[in-house]
Amino acid sequence: MNSDAVNRLPERVFRLIVTGGGTGGHTYPALTAVRALQTRLAASGRGLDVLWVGTADGLEARVAASEGIRFAEVATGKIRRSSNPLKMVSAANIRDMGRVPLGAVQARKIVADFAPDAVLATGGYVAVPVSLAARLCHRPLVIHEQTVRLGLANRQLARHATRFAVSSESTLSLLTESVRAVTVVTGNPVRPEVLTGHPEKAIQTLGLHGFDRSLPTVYVTGGAQGSAQINTLVRDILPWLLERANVVHQCGPANVAGLEPTAWALPGALAARYLLTGYVGPELPDVLALADVVLSRSGAGTIAELTALGKAAVFVPLASSAGNEQAHNARHLADAGAAVALLGEVTAEGLRQAVEPLLTDPIRRAATAERARVYGRPDAAERLVDVVLDAAAASR
Repeated sequence: MNSDAVNRLPERVFRLIVTGGGTGGHTYPALTAVRALQTRLAASGRGLDVLWVGTADGLEARVAASEGIRFAEVATGKIRRSSNPLKMVSAANIRDMGRVPLGAVQARKIVADFAPDAVLATGGYVAVPVSLAARLCHRPLVIHEQTVRLGLANRQLARHATRFAVSSESTLSLLTESVRAVTVVTGNPVRPEVLTGHPEKAIQTLGLHGFDRSLPTVYVTGGAQGSAQINTLVRDILPWLLERANVVHQCGPANVAGLEPTAWALPGALAARYLLTGYVGPELPDVLALADVVLSRSGAGTIAELTALGKAAVFVPLASSAGNEQAHNARHLADAGAAVALLGEVTAEGLRQAVEPLLTDPIRRAATAERARVYGRPDAAERLVDVVLDAAAASR
C-alpha cells in the first residue's frame, strides 16, 4: 500500500466524485473502492467526502442511499446496440441521445461545484458525461475497467483518463500506446467480506448436516435472481450430480417452486446432500468457503471473487451480456486451465462431461483452483486506492 500519496495530500478532507452504475458489475467495485479509500484516509487522520453521480433509477442510487453516500443525478442516454446498423437508428436511441447534451451540462456543473480531488469512474453510460466534465474542469480522472475487453463507455473515455486501471494483464494489448502509458493493472475490487468465510459456519447456518464431507461440494448460482438456463441444466443431471457431490443450489426466489418437485422426488440419501434455496445472503462467504466447485455465470465480479478465493469453476456465460463479455471472461480463464467454460449451445450432457473431472479427480480440481488463484487479486481495492491517491497527489 502506498502511504506516500496520502502524505502528499493537503491536511483536509479528501473530496471524491465516484460515477458508474447501471449494473452491479460497475456499482459494487466502486463501492468497495470507496470503503477502502475511507479506511486508508482514516488511518492517517483524514476524512473522505464522497459524491456519487449517477441515474436516479439505477442500482447506484439505491446503493448510495443504503451506504449514506450523497447522490447527484445526471441525464444519460443508452445506446441499444445491434449488428444491423439500421436497427441502431431507432426512436429509443434517438430519444436517449438527445439526453446526452443535458447530462453533459449537468455533470460539468456538479464537478465544478464539488471541486473533487479526484473522479473515479467505473463504467456504464452515466460515466461518460461525468468523466468528460472532469477533464473539462481539470480534475484528475481515474477510470477502472472490470472486464478483460473494454466496455463501450470506457473504450471511448480511455484517452481522457489521468490514470486507467484495468483488471487483467490481458487488457494491455488491447490499448493504444498512449493509453497504455497511463495504465495500471489493479484487478477488480472484491468485497472484503467475501474473503472471510468459514465452511463450518455454512454447515451450521444452513443446516447442512446431511452433507457427506468426504465428497466435494458444488455451489450452483445464477446470480441474485437465478438463471433459468443453469437451473434447468442442473435439474436434468441432479441425481447423477448428487451421487458424486453435495450441492447448494441458489436458484433465485422466483424459481424455487418450479424446482421443488425435483427435490422432493430425490431418494433420501441424495436429498440429504441437496439444499435448494432462492437466495444466499450474508452467509455467501461461508458457502463459498465450503464450495470445492462453483457453477455460475462469468460476470466480471464473479470472476474476481472466485479467482481471489482460488475456486475451481465451471462457467456458463450469459449469452446476452454486453459485447459478449461473459464469454470472453470465461474463455480467458479456460484457456489458462483456470476454469471450465461452456460456450455456445450448452446441454445437460455437456455440463455433466465438464463437471465430472472436477468432482472425481481431486488432483485436477486442486490444479484448476490453484491456476485460478494466480489470476486473483484480493488486494485490488487497495491497488485502485493507490491509483486514485497518486493521481490526486500528482495533480497538485
